[in-house]
Amino acid sequence: MASMWRWYQALMTRHPWTIQIVTAGSLVGAGDIISQQLIERRGLARHNVQRTAKMMSIGFFFVGPVIGSWYRVLDRLVAGGGKSAAMKKMLVDQLCFAPCFLGAFLSLSGALNGLTVEENVGKLKRDYTDALISNYYLWPPVQIANFYFVPLQHRLAVVQIVAVVWNSYLTWKANKM
Repeated sequence: MASMWRWYQALMTRHPWTIQIVTAGSLVGAGDIISQQLIERRGLARHNVQRTAKMMSIGFFFVGPVIGSWYRVLDRLVAGGGKSAAMKKMLVDQLCFAPCFLGAFLSLSGALNGLTVEENVGKLKRDYTDALISNYYLWPPVQIANFYFVPLQHRLAVVQIVAVVWNSYLTWKANKM
């Protein structure tokens, strides 16, 4: 396990952007697999591979690039690495970024699932508030620790590891019709 971590670290040093995006897509996919198998209890025979592929594509092309870029912007907006800076970063992240990101994620998932604009708006009205409240139970303490203890280049990976659980919930919420 330690050698895998060293290998990952070496790749992050050489290709940080690519590795962050691949990590995000893979972990969003893992969250969908967990969602389908443990939450929805579909079983392998009824596993929706196309849905997992769609969720992974959201991870590769939306989650990874957007969150990776956001952390760079946030580090410029709120300078420093102390406790005060970590708290400010968490507040900006959770009050400004998270509500927009969550709405975009749910909308994009709906669009990829073939929902019409009206159906997507209805789904957002039904699911957004519950998902945002759930977000606020999980992410503030994770983000304070992330911003205080974790170097910038590893923040997306830390968030995505925690996000396997979050993604399981979110992919269930996004695909619940």
